[in-house]
Amino acid sequence: MLAYVLTCLSLYSVHAQEVYYTPYENYDWRNGDYAVAGKINELQYIYRSNNNGYYLDAYDDNMQKVATVVLDFFSGKVYDTRFIITDNRMIVFYQSVESGKITQYAALLDDKGILQKRPIVIDASKQPFFGSSRNYFKTIVSDDKKKIMVYETTVKGSAINIDATWLDNQLTVLSKCHTSYTLDNDAEVGEGLLHNDGTFYLPAYTPTGGRNYADQLMLLVLPQAERKFTAKELPLSLKYAAGTYMKLDVNNDKIYIAGFYADKKNSLYEGVLYSYYNIKTGSYEPLKLMPFGDNVQEEAKKKKAYSDFMVRNLIVKNDGGFVLIAEDYFVSTRNSYSPGMGYYSFYYPTMGASVREYNYRDIMVMSYDGEGNRQWRSFIRKDQYSQEDGGMFSSFAMVNTGGALGFLFNDFNSSRSRVQLASVEDDGKILMQALTTNQGNDDADWMPRQAKQVSAREIIIPCLRKRQICFAKVVF
Repeated sequence: MLAYVLTCLSLYSVHAQEVYYTPYENYDWRNGDYAVAGKINELQYIYRSNNNGYYLDAYDDNMQKVATVVLDFFSGKVYDTRFIITDNRMIVFYQSVESGKITQYAALLDDKGILQKRPIVIDASKQPFFGSSRNYFKTIVSDDKKKIMVYETTVKGSAINIDATWLDNQLTVLSKCHTSYTLDNDAEVGEGLLHNDGTFYLPAYTPTGGRNYADQLMLLVLPQAERKFTAKELPLSLKYAAGTYMKLDVNNDKIYIAGFYADKKNSLYEGVLYSYYNIKTGSYEPLKLMPFGDNVQEEAKKKKAYSDFMVRNLIVKNDGGFVLIAEDYFVSTRNSYSPGMGYYSFYYPTMGASVREYNYRDIMVMSYDGEGNRQWRSFIRKDQYSQEDGGMFSSFAMVNTGGALGFLFNDFNSSRSRVQLASVEDDGKILMQALTTNQGNDDADWMPRQAKQVSAREIIIPCLRKRQICFAKVVF
């Protein structure tokens, strides 16, 4: 969804031109499922489910419904549905709860959403006795969309176990693998990456200390034809890594790595770390450690404000420099009941004695040149707080039109909410404007974090209104 900006970060103001809405459909946000499939032949396809069944709706450019396909081949309780558009067709991956098992399916649809052949079973996993809402299987697709991988990871202490299946875009199974790797200490894993040649890259690290910084950071490499991981560790030079993000560039055969570093395992962030893994040579570019600078307290009010930031995206520039996009995010817990008093309190489920609080705060955008010198650092100010909802209305959508970059997010408190659009100029200047949602007094509640960019200048965002769902298309 988020491609590279075409040149060396030419960012201009982003102005929304039009907002179109689909009609409302009945939807229970507690157990419903939805997904923006994408765009084929000038039609937008959106999947939704409710108590009556599973549907794939087709909409024209004005988001008026022109057809509905009943997905009657879905069985059991279906969730975590994902669509991949390739060669004017759709591939749908979905998990189903059936007879105490979680089964991963895949099906091939034509450009009108019609099933082309019987769905295939890719893998299955036993459901725990008390049930679990976690997504057992993850699906990743190569940049050319010719190879797809479905995998399940299980981490127990220092041991990482994985079951993986490679497929082509006709859903022909190419390879299967079960393998494991053991780190020196307790392990955690990130989101996998899939190269066009089928090689799988799994970020892994070992958190330590009270702040869970990593004292080891590596890529576990698994070629499609092999059955054993090879570990490629990034030398951290006695530093600790946090909030890291990895991005695969198949054109240059590099995996870029960016995040923050600290001198001690329980200290605050000291600056930004940056490197890349050269796929051809199997080695890392020397790690760059770039301190925040002397004026950090003036810009962030206090140095502590940096130490909850997580990298959300990375844009690599033609001169070897990069733009790092991070968000201040943390989850806190209170052991006392307090009813939700925010704008979105209708969506909060019944709460017990322990209350989880989701905090999504400022967006930080930093630009560095090819020598690792910081050019500018800017903050998009926001403060999003909610309870027991997973932060489903918080965070942001990043919009890349090829010549512009913008951020859509909800600005809400206890009495109101509005959608804000922020753009970043090439010198780091932030331009902020309230987005006109064109719904008058009948506003739906936008979920920007779940948005999907379906074309160069179009993004589709799911919206809730109590027990109904609709989708907004924003044209830039």
